[in-house]
Amino acid sequence: MLIATWNINGVKARLDNLLQWLDDRSPDILCLQEIKSVDEQFPAEAITARGYHVETHGQKGFNGVALVSKTAPDTVARGLPGNEDDPQARFIEGLWTIGGRRLRVASIYLPNGNPLGTEKFDYKLRWLAHLEAHAARRLAEEEDLILAGDYNIIPEPEDVRYPEAWTGDALFQPESRAAWRRLLGLGFTDAVRAATADERIYSFWDYQAGAWQKNNGIRIDHLLLSPEAAARLASVGIDKDVRSWEKPSDHVPVMVQLG
Repeated sequence: MLIATWNINGVKARLDNLLQWLDDRSPDILCLQEIKSVDEQFPAEAITARGYHVETHGQKGFNGVALVSKTAPDTVARGLPGNEDDPQARFIEGLWTIGGRRLRVASIYLPNGNPLGTEKFDYKLRWLAHLEAHAARRLAEEEDLILAGDYNIIPEPEDVRYPEAWTGDALFQPESRAAWRRLLGLGFTDAVRAATADERIYSFWDYQAGAWQKNNGIRIDHLLLSPEAAARLASVGIDKDVRSWEKPSDHVPVMVQLG
């Protein structure tokens, strides 16, 4: 079973790339972030024509998350539990029963948090606290669980080409990274790092200053696996070449294969 996450950076602008990737990879479940579309204007018809089911939690012009899957989920929850008053569309979670097993997958678009010293960074930390509480509750259910998405967190220095360039950025702050470690401490597995310790494994390259051409990247798109899901982990992948496509997102798909 192939499960992937991709910050599409505007689904309407990248629809051709999305459809091409779906054709190439045929994922069972794809988590999208930053769709930048309200639900009723999401281009679902082009995706469902390929045999997929679509669930969205959209927002006009900003944010927005979606689940694209080969089979419809049993249930869908929109909005991060415990944070229901949040007006920003950043969390959607689906539950599937596949082969007699329950699989729960969330698509997460965590706040960026910049600039430091503003409400935006405080909002990021509050959001992380709500996510940690929800993740702990879900782990107690002892089921296959994947929290996938754009976390806007660079976990370690090896996850960025030039760490010194990010010391003043919310993505690399001690508070952000400590929150990440607390999630891992609950019992989650960082799928990519479980498969490789290699440096220069990135999922995002900025549009500016030739970042892609220089491989000046960062790893901020993650799949966290519960112990039950981690026991099924067969492989991981990052489709780096998608960044070189015409009109690309600045992020690329990150995938896990479950056995």
